[in-house]
Amino acid sequence: MSDAQRPTPVVAEEGPDAGVPWHYGDPVREQRAMERGDARVDLSHRGVLRVTGPDRLTWLHSLTTQHLLGLAPGQGTTVLVLSPQGHLEHTLYGVDDGTSFWAHTEPGAAAAAAAWLDSMRFMMRVEVADLTDSVAVVWSADPDVVEPDALAVRQGADSLGGAELLVPRERLEDVLGDAPRAGTWAYEARRIAAGVPRTGLDTDARTIPNEAGLIGVAVHLDKGCYRGQETVARVHTLGRPPRRLVLLLLDGSAERLPAVGSPLTLDGRTVGFVGSSARHHDLGPIALGLVKRNVDVDATLLADGIAAGQEALVDPEVGLHVRPRLGVR
Repeated sequence: MSDAQRPTPVVAEEGPDAGVPWHYGDPVREQRAMERGDARVDLSHRGVLRVTGPDRLTWLHSLTTQHLLGLAPGQGTTVLVLSPQGHLEHTLYGVDDGTSFWAHTEPGAAAAAAAWLDSMRFMMRVEVADLTDSVAVVWSADPDVVEPDALAVRQGADSLGGAELLVPRERLEDVLGDAPRAGTWAYEARRIAAGVPRTGLDTDARTIPNEAGLIGVAVHLDKGCYRGQETVARVHTLGRPPRRLVLLLLDGSAERLPAVGSPLTLDGRTVGFVGSSARHHDLGPIALGLVKRNVDVDATLLADGIAAGQEALVDPEVGLHVRPRLGVR
């Protein structure tokens, strides 16, 4: 497809995904292209880190929530950096290529993540670099994509059935290429429907992994100590996360979507907050929310004043707080 034939993208001007295409004129068509496995999404606003050196996996294993010893080249993983109290600070979507550990993270978060990691090097043979200015992220709906320009390719449980390509920023347009393109509207609708939270949007400063359905996806329970482990282990053992992640099925008659961080209420009481939201081509308007553990799973909530049913993504009772499903629909 020539540049003259390609639809002009509508670029988001504000919000966490500002600066990249929001849609290309038809978000429903773009979501269906994703389902066919032949769409690509420009995620070049995301931060990119690279960790090199012979001690990189041993070092990252000791600092983060994930078991990384023996991580095979090309195997995607998700690692969390927690506070001493077990609260989420950074989420790194990573893959090792045999010589370097590559990871992407939320827009604007790479510098802080790199600075913290760099402060923890001590005598380890590692180097940490923030490569956001030179490396971009592209999401492909094809999980088996082969891309000669890619520096690394990540495919994991939370990659929405596709794969993330880390490419030289000057090659971004070539990698997006002639494949059908989708914007972040379609990508976010897919992510929300799959129950995959974004740090800082669907979480707050008090969120622990147990609440967000990250046990088993980004937290390995049978590894050595790491910062924040005591909180994660205690809540997992007791089986009582203070809050739980839910998929909100919003009233389709409302013309607007709830704002990020707006209250979730039940009978006039605030019982949680709304995270990200989008209009899904099949489910209609949807959002993710964090609600108090004891909220009835069948209760209809108000999300920023919009009626919303719930689908539980985190079990409020049992110890193994994984999502009952993690998939794309």
